[in-house]
Amino acid sequence: MAFIDYYKTLGVDKNASKNDIKKAYRKLARKHHPDLNPNDKEAELQFKKINEANEVLSNEENRKKYDKYGENWQHGEAHEQAQREHRESQQNYQRTSGSQDFGNGEYSDFFESMFGGGGSYGNNRSSARFRGQDFNATLQLNLKDVYTTEKRVLTVNGKNIRLTIPAGVTNGQIIKIKGKGGEGVNGGPNGDLLIEFNITNNTDFKRDGANLYKTINLDLYKAVLGGEVTIDTFDGKVKLNVKELTQNDTRVKLKGKGFPKYKKDGEFGDLYITYTIKLPKKLSDKQKELFEELAKLQ
Repeated sequence: MAFIDYYKTLGVDKNASKNDIKKAYRKLARKHHPDLNPNDKEAELQFKKINEANEVLSNEENRKKYDKYGENWQHGEAHEQAQREHRESQQNYQRTSGSQDFGNGEYSDFFESMFGGGGSYGNNRSSARFRGQDFNATLQLNLKDVYTTEKRVLTVNGKNIRLTIPAGVTNGQIIKIKGKGGEGVNGGPNGDLLIEFNITNNTDFKRDGANLYKTINLDLYKAVLGGEVTIDTFDGKVKLNVKELTQNDTRVKLKGKGFPKYKKDGEFGDLYITYTIKLPKKLSDKQKELFEELAKLQ
């Protein structure tokens, strides 16, 4: 297998920080995502390479192994274990038979047998089972996409995976799909698929957990005299009664009109509305006269 430089794949330096790697991956993943490049085989191939590189470099332990062992990073620990066992075997053999060190040829045969070549000792080690590597993927969604539970089909390393996205997932949240990662070696268990949600909020609402916040303008006359206003919630319009002499930055709570609570069917947070009093930009002569009368009354 030809060596793949994962740093080069993501376009980052070997000393890149975890945040640098994350930013580079997200940028390239958006550019080459199959949903944005339908029927583009080259983009699909690049997307697979980018995911593979991110799966290794975004995991601190995997990155250390990759830096140390290169393309054989998944079996690096087994390689070290084989080295230790070889040294112990060599020392025991020398103690019992007085023989000299193995030659270079014998040493190479030992590791060749470990990784699938000949040799009776190596065949015992080559049957060791290893867990498959975990896959990491980022799913780009809008806030409205996670207001209700949705089903999606993701393409990860050429495989279609059906996914149910529960309502209420949060930006940066990671969910694990067991057994949907890389295949195990020699019958070992598969790795897992870790999906991180990148949620874009292109609404007028600010989200904090399951609660939503929104600011609306209230004209001076409505604030002073009171009345009724119609506002947009996340799932429709509602009418609110405005009290007389409502002050600027007054906040009212609409219970249960917030965002769904994650994995709690039928439970919602609250919606908080803050009023911003807007003064008129221009007054007619009559309006100015009336305000002057009011000022005299004060």
